[in-house]
Amino acid sequence: MSTQVLVKVDGQKLQKLRERRLWLVGDLAEKSGVHRNTISKLENERGGSYPETIRKLAKALDVEPTELLQE
Repeated sequence: MSTQVLVKVDGQKLQKLRERRLWLVGDLAEKSGVHRNTISKLENERGGSYPETIRKLAKALDVEPTELLQE
C-alpha cells in the first residue's frame, strides 16, 4: 500500500505569486489543473497538499516547487 505525505504550502506566497500574474483563483485552477477549492484552501492555509499538486501549481506559476513550501 502506497502512502503519500502531505506537505504544508506557504499560502501567502502562493497567493502573491498568483496575484503578481494578475490571475484569479479560477485562472490558476485552469492553468494548473488543480481545483479552485483546493487552491483557496491552500492560500488560506487550511491543510496540506500532495507533492503532485505542488508540482502542478509550481509549473503553472513557473517557479520551483520548493518556493511554495512553508519554511
